[in-house]
Amino acid sequence: MASVEQPKVISGNANLALAKSVSRRMSLHRGMSVGLVDARVERFNDGEVFVEVFENVRGEDMFILQPTSRPANDNLMELLIIADALKRSSAARITAVIPYFGYARQDRRTKARTPITAKLVANMLEEAGIERVLTLDLHATQIQGFFDIPVDNLYASPVFALDVKHHFKDRMDEITVVSPDVGGVARARELAQRIGAPLSIVDKRREKPGEVAEMTVIGNVKDRTCLIVDDIVDTAGTLCKAAEVLMENGAKEVHSYITHGVLSGPAVGRIENSVMKSLVITDTIEATPEIKATGNIRIVPMAPMFAQAILNTWSGTSVSSLFQTETLSAIYEGIYEAD
Repeated sequence: MASVEQPKVISGNANLALAKSVSRRMSLHRGMSVGLVDARVERFNDGEVFVEVFENVRGEDMFILQPTSRPANDNLMELLIIADALKRSSAARITAVIPYFGYARQDRRTKARTPITAKLVANMLEEAGIERVLTLDLHATQIQGFFDIPVDNLYASPVFALDVKHHFKDRMDEITVVSPDVGGVARARELAQRIGAPLSIVDKRREKPGEVAEMTVIGNVKDRTCLIVDDIVDTAGTLCKAAEVLMENGAKEVHSYITHGVLSGPAVGRIENSVMKSLVITDTIEATPEIKATGNIRIVPMAPMFAQAILNTWSGTSVSSLFQTETLSAIYEGIYEAD
């Protein structure tokens, strides 16, 4: 087998902007050009996905960058078909870099006669020839156990901690981190520990799916700058309601740090008109022009983290080192200057 001099990255159509940013960051780290593999990912008139790779990938360490965001089914099929094309072209190893893992919210049976679609997706990815998965803030970390291949789940909280220390450096002693529900306490606690802030919880009770009947704040938020932390913001109804409840309980300001900005339906309008001062999301899902034009939505780049994670995976070095503040501060240098 030929010596693999550098990793090769190929992208579907789900988030080309992120893929190009990752390749630029990898070029910077490697000191040599690491461009995206030349390929076409198109659709026939009936909607079928067609993939053609124009470069030789025999014996290469391949990384497919493709979030399975909206339209989830189309983007998932692109990922599977790209993997099949690479496998049939004798790639040495295929790693799926899935910044946003779609179907992750279907990780268990909540009622009788319902599927566990996250497990089905895991089976499909393995069958397509994918040998490793690299993702960010899985909705449920136990999804890693649905795979029989290695899964590296990165975390946004170390990057969010850098962002908080940069933008709130003059009032760090006023911050309280808030989990919008009991299930997200571990995620919120992680950020709270990194920035040395107390933790509160918004306890919500639903009468029926999609409707929040009652919200109660657990913990003191009076005269505090509250940071709501979660992994996904979809229609933003619960998020905006939680912000209102925090303000009603005496909070000075409310900001939100959410990893994946799904932002479907009325979400953008709700956020624009909400009491939240800002919503910070990552670029795991490509932002629409409407999102980019919204004044109180800010986007944190994930390309530095994914570029380094791909290089570490390729070279066989630690991926978990990216959870350390010292490592991230170095790769985010110029974005968040040291205090």
